[in-house]
Amino acid sequence: MSQRTLLSVVVVVPIVTTTLMAAMAPVRTRGGMLTGVPGRDPAVTVFKGIPYATPPIGELRWAPPRPAHEWPGVRRADAFGPNCMQTIVQERKPWTTEFMAHGSISEDCLYLNVWTTARPSEHRPVFVWIYGGGFSEGSGSVAVYDGEGLAKKGLVVVTFNYRVGAFGFLAHPELTKESSRNVSGNYGLLDQVAALQWVHDNIAAFGGDPGRVTIAGQSAGGMSVETLIASPLAKGLFHRAIDQSGGALAGVNAPTRADAEREGLRFAEAKRAASLADLRAMTAEQIAAPVASAARFRFSPIVDGDLLRASVNEVVANGGQNDVPTIAGATANDLGNATPDERRQAVYNWAVVRSRTSKTPAYVFLFGHAMPGPDAERFGAFHTADVPYALNTLYMSDRPFADVDHKIADLMSAYWANFAASGNPNGKGLPLWPIASGAHAEILHIGAETKAFPVSVN
Repeated sequence: MSQRTLLSVVVVVPIVTTTLMAAMAPVRTRGGMLTGVPGRDPAVTVFKGIPYATPPIGELRWAPPRPAHEWPGVRRADAFGPNCMQTIVQERKPWTTEFMAHGSISEDCLYLNVWTTARPSEHRPVFVWIYGGGFSEGSGSVAVYDGEGLAKKGLVVVTFNYRVGAFGFLAHPELTKESSRNVSGNYGLLDQVAALQWVHDNIAAFGGDPGRVTIAGQSAGGMSVETLIASPLAKGLFHRAIDQSGGALAGVNAPTRADAEREGLRFAEAKRAASLADLRAMTAEQIAAPVASAARFRFSPIVDGDLLRASVNEVVANGGQNDVPTIAGATANDLGNATPDERRQAVYNWAVVRSRTSKTPAYVFLFGHAMPGPDAERFGAFHTADVPYALNTLYMSDRPFADVDHKIADLMSAYWANFAASGNPNGKGLPLWPIASGAHAEILHIGAETKAFPVSVN
């Protein structure tokens, strides 16, 4: 071995060792001490499976989340927690395996994950991702939600699990009666608020700034972002918001608590449960088991009078929202039969309605790039296709990405990182993204060519 080679070895080993030691250094949270593990890039430290609430089991099934119990010693945060109760599907094209939840399921599922390159003394912007899945499936450990892509751009990234399906959104008269706030349903959204409260209380230990928290989500995650914007319970827990393909963009309104309670009684009848006690006595698997096709149920957020006091659109129209800078957008081939032009118009019109009662800016986008892979020509820029580009996680997929895909991912994730840092997505080297305001303003079209297009307000 030459002297030059020996010197190389001497230099490299201490660098790697220092990085690994930093990854293993304990972090103190309010629940106890944690150690993380190195990410794919050893400059990133990952903390997986951190409990942010008491397991919602037994009498806590269909109860608001309670703070997690403290643990003794040092907890090794090296594995994701179980997914919340749902049916695990390997793929459902155009959503291939990297878009789906995998692994075990359990009612004991309220865990979160943190990716960071920061030292505890730093105050990096925080990015909290809320998964989609129709409020019936999804997980904070889905591959394309991996936090490393944005952590390497300077953010402290958090993903988490929240209850879905009947476990997350069942309303029932007996649940309302036992509630000190006279409400039921929306437990999954209360989980989201609890996760944000955990971030507020603990993220500084991971080098994050609790005063610069961005919430972001897609589909049901986008609807969750909209609901948190409209909810008084989330006030002060976030400072920017990113809504990708959320329901308000299409004018979707949540049902009332009374309607949801009637649906809850119908669900109990389908499960042959005469009371709330009967429902709680069932196993999680019995609750989650499909019912006859003629008695299908859809569980989702409701206007419960507490967490959500009116529909999102009503709250925004009346100026009652948590007024924070917002990015909103959709994909060109999103759900529904709207053309890309109609989708672009709908997204922009929503931003204009918002601007009438908001003092903070909104930035609007349409993602128009067809993701390569199975039946790309058929599916185009499908619902969720924008996510791995925005989160900079193309590395989690084996699709045949080309240089243009990596260019779009670098550009889009730069916008997201800039926005999380300052409330403005613009930055050096990026095409200008105008604020959505005025009768003849512009919307950013993100794709092989990214530029702003004029839009006339209807």
